[in-house]
Amino acid sequence: MSDPDLEAMAQDELARAMTLTWRDLNKVIPWGDTFEGISPAGRNVEVERNYLWSDQPGGDILCEVAVYGGPSRYDQGARARGVISR
Repeated sequence: MSDPDLEAMAQDELARAMTLTWRDLNKVIPWGDTFEGISPAGRNVEVERNYLWSDQPGGDILCEVAVYGGPSRYDQGARARGVISR
């Protein structure tokens, strides 16, 4: 069962993550980070953002975002993904 609050935040974070350019990411990939945030409903959450090669090095970049209510609830979080084309 999906959580609309976490889903909304995952989509918003994905939109932000996708603003980075292939040229900028190519220099640091694979790369990811995790940070604390506040969901649209005011909940404390963790946001994980990862950039990986989609298929092979030098090609498109897969961007994955996960939003969850802390490490013990990672599996119940929301996920979103998109591709940054070369």
